[in-house]
Amino acid sequence: MTNDNSGLVTGPDNLTRCKWGAEADKPDYVAYHDNEWGFPVSDDRRLFEKICLEGFQAGLSWLTILRKRQGFRVAFKDFDIVKVAAMDEGDVERLVLDAAIVRHRGKIKSTINNAKRALEMQKEFGSLAAYFWGYEPKQDERPENVTWAWLMENPTSSHSTAISKDLKKRGWSFVGPTTIYAFMQAMGLVNDHVEGCHCRERAQKLRAEFIRPGM
Repeated sequence: MTNDNSGLVTGPDNLTRCKWGAEADKPDYVAYHDNEWGFPVSDDRRLFEKICLEGFQAGLSWLTILRKRQGFRVAFKDFDIVKVAAMDEGDVERLVLDAAIVRHRGKIKSTINNAKRALEMQKEFGSLAAYFWGYEPKQDERPENVTWAWLMENPTSSHSTAISKDLKKRGWSFVGPTTIYAFMQAMGLVNDHVEGCHCRERAQKLRAEFIRPGM
């Protein structure tokens, strides 16, 4: 049941969730919302996976990406950055025929290119985690209580715009401000579980306990 315009849904399990992650007929969404989205990540391989999948999602539903995630992991060697960076045109031709993933030539080539750029950034910053967590917004730069209306009005942020601009300068592709903001939400750089969602306090706790890379 949807709670008015709050952006919340109370499911048959009596747990209240962000409405996008509460569709009972889409367990992929529920599992992703409850166990991953908004929780802090520092592992470079998982960060690389998340930013690549957000790029593949552009123009598609996130459910499509979730249901193909295992296919993406197989196709891109579990997002091992070194292995993906070593992929070549033969791999591109093979993957555009792979129905287990989104067969978009530009996005496939972008993933390989971005892996090469990620290796450069690991050398410069020590890790992708150190780079991305360096853009974490300060507490007073965001509302204390995230509402559905605020999220709908803010599909990007000054931070996602800055990251996007810098990544593009470094040669990354499919990393526009909206894509990067979705990545920030996914990796826990921000906690955008709506106030009242049963996951919000858990995400806050995990973020409070999280040791930021480089600190």
